[in-house]
Amino acid sequence: MDIRVASLLEGAQSAEGVVVIIDVYRAFTTEAIAFQKGVEKIVLVAEIAEALKLRDQGVGDLCVGEVEGKRPEGFDYNNSPHELSQADLEGKVLIHSTRAGTVGVTAAKNADVIYGGSLAVAQATVDAILKQKAEIVTLVAMGWAGYERTDEDEQCALYLRNLLEGRKPDENSVRSLILAGKESQKFGDSTQPHFHAEDRDLALEVNRVDFAIRIGEEDGLLVARPEYVSG
Repeated sequence: MDIRVASLLEGAQSAEGVVVIIDVYRAFTTEAIAFQKGVEKIVLVAEIAEALKLRDQGVGDLCVGEVEGKRPEGFDYNNSPHELSQADLEGKVLIHSTRAGTVGVTAAKNADVIYGGSLAVAQATVDAILKQKAEIVTLVAMGWAGYERTDEDEQCALYLRNLLEGRKPDENSVRSLILAGKESQKFGDSTQPHFHAEDRDLALEVNRVDFAIRIGEEDGLLVARPEYVSG
């Protein structure tokens, strides 16, 4: 298996094979929580206007997302795992737009298969990839808005690579490295109330769920669904 580690928007654009778009803070932690709460599927788009239009057309029930970490006007929820953990989402279809995670997914044009990556879904994602016996795997750490590297996404990429290569990194060490990073300091900062401290805590619950987030094209849209690996 050829495992490649890439970063930012250009990494997503050049990624090949099975591609994991990593956004720990917060997109693919948010989606993991959403599926735990009973969401049917999630439609991923790059632009805010597109998300609102799709909701108006009845494609989805709720718009979830962020611009510069804040809930866009007209959206139902911020890109917040904590907010979704408190919401009634059973059977809902979400439309998700963020500046890193969903933009990275839409940019990964050369991918054979796409997964949304975070610490919450790490082991399940690795299990799904190993079951496929993928020849090329590209792990893309999306960082802040797709243009600035961040510790949580880079560390998640290394954690996934180690798991894929049969090693078992110490989860507490991974958390400690991430908590020391700049992005982690935003959460719980009273001057930035849109970054809930609980978002950080949820994002650092390694292997919280037992499914991967697989993203594929359905009726011309990019749609995420939970993928369980058995056997």
